[in-house]
Amino acid sequence: MNLVSIRIITAQIESLVKFYEKITDTTAIQYTPDFAELKTPNATLAIGSTRTLQFFGGESVAQPAENRTAIIEFMVDDVDQEFDRLKNVLSPYIVQEPTTMPWGNKSLLFRDPDGNLVNFFTPVTKESVEKFATKQE
Repeated sequence: MNLVSIRIITAQIESLVKFYEKITDTTAIQYTPDFAELKTPNATLAIGSTRTLQFFGGESVAQPAENRTAIIEFMVDDVDQEFDRLKNVLSPYIVQEPTTMPWGNKSLLFRDPDGNLVNFFTPVTKESVEKFATKQE
C-alpha cells in the first residue's frame, strides 16, 4: 500500500490553490475549475471544491474548513529560510514560529486560509536526519 495524496475540500478553491502555490513555490495542475493538485516527489496535495462532493455521495460527506485533527506536513530544506521567505504571507496564520521539537525536527506550524494546520519541518538532530535520509532513497 502507498499513500499517494491528501485532498482538502474547500468552498474557496481559487484562493486556497493560490495559497498553496505560494507557500510551496509550486504551480498547481488545475484539471478543472473544481480540482487541482500540487505534486511533490513523494505525495500529492489535492484541492477540490465542495462541488466535487456530488461524486462522493453529496455535500454531507465532507465539510470544508472543519478539520480539527490532521496536520499537512512538508519537509523543507531549511525551515528558517522558508519562514523568512513567507513571513509576510503567513503572519495572520502563524501558530508557532520555527521551534525544535523533542523528536528532532525544527517545525513551523501555521494554518491555511481554511484553518487546516500545516507544518513545515526540517530534520535537525542526527537521529531525525538519518530517519528521513532512508525515506528519500
